[in-house]
Amino acid sequence: MTTPRAAQRRRTVPAGPVLSKVPQVTAVFWVVKILTTGMGETTSDYLAKVLGPIPAVGSAGLLLAVALFAQARTRRYVPAVYWAAVIMVSVFGTMAADVAHVALGVPYVASALAFAVVLALVFALWQRTEGTLAVETVAGGRREVFYWCAVMATFALGTAVGDLTAATLGWGYLPSGLLFATLIAVPALAHRLSGLSPVLTFWWAYVLTRPLGACFADWAGVSHERGGLDLGTGPVSLVLAVIIVAAVAWLSATGRREDRALA
Repeated sequence: MTTPRAAQRRRTVPAGPVLSKVPQVTAVFWVVKILTTGMGETTSDYLAKVLGPIPAVGSAGLLLAVALFAQARTRRYVPAVYWAAVIMVSVFGTMAADVAHVALGVPYVASALAFAVVLALVFALWQRTEGTLAVETVAGGRREVFYWCAVMATFALGTAVGDLTAATLGWGYLPSGLLFATLIAVPALAHRLSGLSPVLTFWWAYVLTRPLGACFADWAGVSHERGGLDLGTGPVSLVLAVIIVAAVAWLSATGRREDRALA
């Protein structure tokens, strides 16, 4: 029989530390993130061509739901689960922007502004509800929901901005990629030289990773007539997938789980 004192001891025993469910922001994080954006761009185009737009969007949406469910079920950062979710967000976010432009006829300028408003609303609600947008505080619950909503909005926004410069403005994929490669250094310099908020500079750079990776991936995959290397979206997606899998496997095998207890 359980005594009242024993029951009280059980209630007062801590359940254990609350662990962050996102990776530390390191150089490896940024490299893998950019690779996933490129893979999302070319994989989206490849699936839309092979399966057709509607089946591709449906399949990507289903896989995204499965990936996010698996991520929600974890209690800490698990590299394979986390990056699988990011990849599916990348694929589906690309499709969302492309469907808005191709199927609905929405100009990239309009879709970029719309996704920017959505992202701003997510940030405003997140800040008002939780008091911080710092990713290192994401450990499940509402903060994780806000985090993934923000991630999806950044992917859709970045896709629209990348296509805006490469296609609508006619700059091409390689010049656009070089532009975003330059712009992504601005947040780091702003933080280092002026002490700009690390939260602001993180999300600033995070948005830019999407058009950066996508423009270079498109440049590698599209035809010569479109200013690319004509390697094909399928082969480019496969190569990027292999590199990402190898990087994530290395993170897991070397024990870089990055378990961080939150205060």
